[in-house]
Amino acid sequence: MSRDPTAPKSPVKAPVAGERGSMPDAQPSSTSDISAFVAKARAMAATAGGKSGRLVFALDATMSRQPTWDMACQLQADMFREAGSIGGLDVRLVYFRGLNECRATGWISDTAKLARLMSKIEVQGGHTQISRVLSETRREAVKEGVRALVFVGDAMEEDVDDLCAKAGELGLLKVPCFLFQEGHDPVAESAFREIARLSGGAWCRFDPGAAAQLRELLRAVAAYAAGGREALVRLSKSVPGAHALLTQLR
Repeated sequence: MSRDPTAPKSPVKAPVAGERGSMPDAQPSSTSDISAFVAKARAMAATAGGKSGRLVFALDATMSRQPTWDMACQLQADMFREAGSIGGLDVRLVYFRGLNECRATGWISDTAKLARLMSKIEVQGGHTQISRVLSETRREAVKEGVRALVFVGDAMEEDVDDLCAKAGELGLLKVPCFLFQEGHDPVAESAFREIARLSGGAWCRFDPGAAAQLRELLRAVAAYAAGGREALVRLSKSVPGAHALLTQLR
């Protein structure tokens, strides 16, 4: 949707403690750029043994997301517990809200610290900024390596071809996108499914307010980020949510 130029601007919010600040708008990637970051990411992957899994945890923090945001704040500890039983997890929280605000934290390995940061963030009305989430994930994949992206949301209000192009780049980097959709918006579902397919990830729907379903999905992605496909296979034997992701994962 286009913004009403007559609408008043939202007041500027100070960054939450621990955040690295607002993310810049993404620029188009040339063929040489793509080749360069794929080569660099592959080189990094070859030397990343023994490190904690790196997971970008992205959330839609627009007004409709309040219930899911509250759930995610409570359930994120389960991600760390699951990953801790396998090999550890570093999380980079990314969220968007308002008219043009998209922020990211540094890498966090302390579940209590992540919970504190999330508790200080308030949802605000606005449109989706999934493109910036994908661009941020790509930058981190090239810079330090990322095992996976998980995104929780219920809507998509952007150019789907742009999102698909960025998802394809993440696929080249071997960074699967796991998209968890709350509700039944057909536009969001179509876009989320395609992002998952192009990146080599998976899409799943969970019912509004279903904490148990979201917990299973977050645990499954944490297992994958910490221990790869083998860890997800083991978890899928006892956790239905893990099995649902495994059947889609390339």
